[in-house]
Amino acid sequence: MSEIVKDPVCHMQVSSASFATEHAGGHYAFCSAQCRERFLASPHLYIGFPGLKAPAQEGKEVIKRHRLLLSAPLDAMQAEQVKRALLEMMGIHEIFIEGDKIEIQYDLMQVTTGQIADKLALIGADLGAGWIDRLKLAFINNLEEIEISSLEVESRNGYHYPL
Repeated sequence: MSEIVKDPVCHMQVSSASFATEHAGGHYAFCSAQCRERFLASPHLYIGFPGLKAPAQEGKEVIKRHRLLLSAPLDAMQAEQVKRALLEMMGIHEIFIEGDKIEIQYDLMQVTTGQIADKLALIGADLGAGWIDRLKLAFINNLEEIEISSLEVESRNGYHYPL
């Protein structure tokens, strides 16, 4: 029988077998593939080093707000479908859709623009042909990764320093 552990990304209680992975001699489990992927991209952002807490362990949030511009507006049913699907993701705080604009507020510690873009692509399969052509992402993945990397703790010459 597996024990209950805390997901290091979103802090949910999960089975130790759920989306499990090993890292630096430790066993970690996650509520979803999204949290596992986020952890594997920057593990020390979530687990720190012995004697040095990681930003996630201290409750750090990095709230971002991005706008997407569509080449044509969504109808009410499509807008509700997009909103519901995005709110299923960990770290998504708010979705506002009006006409040809989608505004998303999210915690970068839990979800990236790349993960949001992937989810939008999956939603697009249900919305029909031309969805990807209608969507012009206003995201800059590289800048987010630089920002999130600057929060990660590193070990240098046996000493632990926050960046």
